[in-house]
Amino acid sequence: MNNIKPSLDWLENPEVFRVNRIDAHSDHYFYESMEETKLEDNMPLKQSLNGKWRFSYSENPSLRIKNFYENDFDISGFGYIEVPGHIQLQGYDKRQYINTMYPWEGHDELRPPHISKTYNPVGSYVKYFEVKEELKNKKTFISFQGVETAFYVWVNGEFVGYSEDTFTPSEFDITDYLKDGQNKLAVEVYKRSSASWIEDQDFWRFSGIFREVYLYAIPETHINDIFVKTDLSEDYRSAKLNAEIKILGGNENVIEAYLEDKKGNKIATTKKELSSNELTLTLDVQNVKLWSAEVPNLYDFYILVKKKDGTLVEVTTQKIGFRHFEMKDKVMLINGKRIVFRGVNRHEFNCRRGRSITKADMLFDIKFLKQNNINAVRTSHYPNQSLWYKLCDEYGIYLIDETNLESHGSWQKMGKCEPSWNIPGSLKQWQEVILDRASSMLERDKNHPSILIWSCGNESYAGEDIYNMSEYFRKRDSSRLVHYEGVFWNREYEATSDMESRMYAKAKEIEEYLDNDPKKPYISCEYMHSMGNSTGGMMKYTELEDKYLMYQGGFIWDYSDQALVRTLPNGEEVLAYGGDFTDRPTDYNFSGNGILYADRTKSPKVQEVKYLYQNVKLIPDANGVTIKNKNLFVNINKYDLYYVVKNEDKLLQEGSLKVSVEPEEEKYIKLPIEDFKDLSEVIITVSLLLSEDTPWANKGHEVAFGQTVLNNENGTLKNNKRNIKVVHGDVNIGVHGEDFKVIFSKQEGGIVSLRYSNKEFITRTPKTFYWRATTDNDRGNKHEFRCSQWFAATMGQKCADFSMEECENKISLHYVYELPTVPMTKVNVNYEVLEDGIINVNVKYNGVKGLPELPVLGMNFRLLYEFNHFSWYGMGPEENYIDRCEGAKLGVYESTPMDNLSRYLVPQECGNRTGTRWIAIKNEKGEGLKFVYDKKLFEFSVLPYNNMELENALHREDLPKVNFTNVNIIGKQMGVGGDDSWGAPVLEEFLIDSEKDLEYSFKIMNI
Repeated sequence: MNNIKPSLDWLENPEVFRVNRIDAHSDHYFYESMEETKLEDNMPLKQSLNGKWRFSYSENPSLRIKNFYENDFDISGFGYIEVPGHIQLQGYDKRQYINTMYPWEGHDELRPPHISKTYNPVGSYVKYFEVKEELKNKKTFISFQGVETAFYVWVNGEFVGYSEDTFTPSEFDITDYLKDGQNKLAVEVYKRSSASWIEDQDFWRFSGIFREVYLYAIPETHINDIFVKTDLSEDYRSAKLNAEIKILGGNENVIEAYLEDKKGNKIATTKKELSSNELTLTLDVQNVKLWSAEVPNLYDFYILVKKKDGTLVEVTTQKIGFRHFEMKDKVMLINGKRIVFRGVNRHEFNCRRGRSITKADMLFDIKFLKQNNINAVRTSHYPNQSLWYKLCDEYGIYLIDETNLESHGSWQKMGKCEPSWNIPGSLKQWQEVILDRASSMLERDKNHPSILIWSCGNESYAGEDIYNMSEYFRKRDSSRLVHYEGVFWNREYEATSDMESRMYAKAKEIEEYLDNDPKKPYISCEYMHSMGNSTGGMMKYTELEDKYLMYQGGFIWDYSDQALVRTLPNGEEVLAYGGDFTDRPTDYNFSGNGILYADRTKSPKVQEVKYLYQNVKLIPDANGVTIKNKNLFVNINKYDLYYVVKNEDKLLQEGSLKVSVEPEEEKYIKLPIEDFKDLSEVIITVSLLLSEDTPWANKGHEVAFGQTVLNNENGTLKNNKRNIKVVHGDVNIGVHGEDFKVIFSKQEGGIVSLRYSNKEFITRTPKTFYWRATTDNDRGNKHEFRCSQWFAATMGQKCADFSMEECENKISLHYVYELPTVPMTKVNVNYEVLEDGIINVNVKYNGVKGLPELPVLGMNFRLLYEFNHFSWYGMGPEENYIDRCEGAKLGVYESTPMDNLSRYLVPQECGNRTGTRWIAIKNEKGEGLKFVYDKKLFEFSVLPYNNMELENALHREDLPKVNFTNVNIIGKQMGVGGDDSWGAPVLEEFLIDSEKDLEYSFKIMNI
């Protein structure tokens, strides 16, 4: 036991961050018998303390129950709380989301390392337990895998220790504090401490015991730490395994070790007498099977501690992956091959549990990554649960493991670099705490082959402290490289990072760096800010892979939206963001930047990411397919090459075959495709499909695809002549034919009634529009200010002129609209009604100098909501835009208006499709309209709301009751962008120049 008295002063002292906490060690498993090793994580020497704990909440330390830890304290007045879990998600305190600002901005005027005295929520936890039989009479520890942010521990009324660092284990030796029968564990958790100044990540601000808590006991001789190093031969065929081990307990023992392959064969063994508490075991391994994300070969490494009479004391297991990662000639290599990170940043997050995620969450994530060609993850911005690394080893994901360090608000204020009081900087009082965080991460995670790079943290500027952290990584582990982006802001400390790493550099800026004799290879540790309707222009980055050897990929920001489930007064559950919980300050929906929605369903952005991250490029033509195998270690003969030929949705031909294309090889494969020259348009799609089930996807899963369109000619529709009648009125013009009637208004400027077989379709006069519901990226680059004239043009346009022509078999009506822009813009809309009821529509925008980019040129048809099903022949299946359509396929698809409403946290422009040949909208009876392209393909969306309704809503639940189906036939819409969400414009080539004329045509007809 110790005589240390706990002090609240520790909370404001960055030099006190651990009291009685044991040193970090590897996360290996250990057992007392070989039979137990089959239990893996369910170690008999481990006892979970998860579950219901007694709990008391106080808003600040002065209000807390100070002596709750005493043995005779009556806790009957305490409530209950679930561990693991956040305090704020279980009915206490307030949920708060904030990005760069410190969460106390505007409430307390503070500077590091001080914290608020009036608001610092305290959670007082109590757990009663009995030590299970397997742990009795052994040295016993308690492990807290994650507690936010600082906490004190007592056992049976005695103070045990104190710890900070939210995201790595804190463990204490409690052997001397335990007793027979019931034991009392008391934990006092503080939301704020000096650690809060260096945990300013872009995330929800929680507190509490949010990862598992358990006891573990060790045998009389215990392997406490293992550091496995795999040194490969130059030809990568053999290896020397060196395992540095540290031992607790007696040393009159024998150590045996062996390596097993996945079939259970022993392939290398060694034996050594234990003469000290530290030793190195060496095994020579021949014909080694290498680990990579493509082929994640793992071996089982067993270390047995035996007494001299052969009695087994302990067996330790560790999964081993043989791989070599290095920098050579300024290029990063995995097993001798240039690596390209096709990655994402990933917060641990669940919309119900916050950062207290489950094994099921992690398994979903790992399978999703593999299914969508994502080969790398940056653990933004803290070490993850230990299980995550094991899964990445097993399934094959490259990792940048990131230290729990971010002090964003201390050096970047209102977007500007202002490091006058930056921490840790070069301040001595912060040096040890950040080195401790680096050590806690490295020592736990060092044996995971999936980790290629150690990261010194995130967005903390630069200085001696972080540089010294990078040097610690290099000295402790020379098998990996070191990453830190923050030195981009201060080149004086450039040596901190082994690679050039930037956030949100545009593709042209990256090329500029790579074209000017770069010193280091380049990665984007964050790029493609996927907030809301975004991730446009991503191909500009992936195109650099083949152009520059020193371009080695990037990590999309980010994996999943951070939003929390909130229950409305009517009982409906919705996804809520910052500010929805009266949290202030807040950054509102800025946490909504994932390619997945917060409930782990796919957003349309995944379609583009999966395609652009393909390891195999397929380029089909009329006779075959060019295959570019960009895998480093996998021949594509492990897949089925499947081809399908269609005319619209009519299957013309399909087949599959096995082909061999070696890694990094390009080959042309002939396919037995027939000649379909008599058809106006033929679609050839070639795919690589899994030949058999894998741990992450079933047989038939599409790994990669390519598509081409042959004989693309303008479609023509035959005009079967019928009688046509014109009805002249003072205000309206009626055009009647067999089974159809159209009424045009001279003053409203278009169709006021459209009937086929006496069924009315139009609810309001179709109007042209020039404004889209603002996306998050639009708001970020002040699009709504710069382009506001197009909002006015949409709302304030007027019909300025009307004329018509009557011919023998058609009626032509001409409208001129004036738009309230400066200078004024004119748009011509022409209708041509044919005898068979087909209406040709032509929309022409007349370019004018002096106006900002045109967001969109389209026409809105507001139909009755009964027309709530649509199909189309165009790009799909997910929404796509001119700068986000690489991953879309041409085909015939169907959907509903509500299903087409993308679930971005803030309603915005969504549901668009490019390359449209036709779209058909129907009701349940099959009645409906068809819109068909004329000369040029159009874009479209079908939604339950119009642009203005979407524009005005802050949440999906704010949208009004659905009354109409909005069909938007669009000549062209600008891209959505994605370089960042706070200023980057849509790339120029994906904008619409308002100085140039723009025209499109389409046909309306009955189905």
